[in-house]
Amino acid sequence: MPEETLVYESHIELHGDRYQIKVFCRSNGRHFAKTLFAADDIIINDGPSLEEALANHERLLPLAVRSRQVLQELRGSSKKGKRSRF
Repeated sequence: MPEETLVYESHIELHGDRYQIKVFCRSNGRHFAKTLFAADDIIINDGPSLEEALANHERLLPLAVRSRQVLQELRGSSKKGKRSRF
């Protein structure tokens, strides 16, 4: 498994919830962004650079979060994610 170094951190607010974004650089120079949605659910997007990984993540994160929220609503899940995810 390649070594990973945290190179950037930020937060984004979506649908009234705040999510942490962490971007890591692998030893091969590629980057990936991670957001914890739930204890067992991590959203990850990658790219060749920090800027591209972050742009991909910020563009796709709202769709990923909303799709998970809809799934929880359809299942009638009483397990709700935390309001602040960092």
